[in-house]
Amino acid sequence: MPTIKFDRKNFFFYSIIVVLIFLIDRISKIYVINYTKEIFDISIYNSKFLNVTLIWNEGIAFGLFSQGNVFFYNILTALIIFISIGVLFFSVMYQGLKRYALICIFGGSLGNLYDRISYSAVPDFIDFHINEFHWFVFNVADIFISIGVIIMIMTEFFVKNRNQNDQNN
Repeated sequence: MPTIKFDRKNFFFYSIIVVLIFLIDRISKIYVINYTKEIFDISIYNSKFLNVTLIWNEGIAFGLFSQGNVFFYNILTALIIFISIGVLFFSVMYQGLKRYALICIFGGSLGNLYDRISYSAVPDFIDFHINEFHWFVFNVADIFISIGVIIMIMTEFFVKNRNQNDQNN
């Protein structure tokens, strides 16, 4: 486990990244929400592979655990807050790509957490599909969270393989 090493010199830089991720997410959601109000339709754009359609997600990632139960929703929100704090803590501990991955995850989680608290749901609107097969509808914050998770998995896989190769040689 890495040691905690607070880097004041780069703290401002990492904070800017988190704020930019949050702002990009907020601006995209505000645009979609306001545009759907203007046209009185939840569907903004439809094409062969991409639809922009506003849905309100009361669950967690990809609409999982959407129960409609206020108590369950509040428990999920509290759990997301604790996980976000943990991600922030680990982003201070790690360096390099892992830190950037965790910063992406944290920035995205802040965007979705803001919506959960403000709207009691997260606005999702990006719908990729092939014919009738639709992937889960998601938003910009989800993109950053997914990128961060993919980077974490890739760094773990490649670092572990590199360390094993170094030990074998």
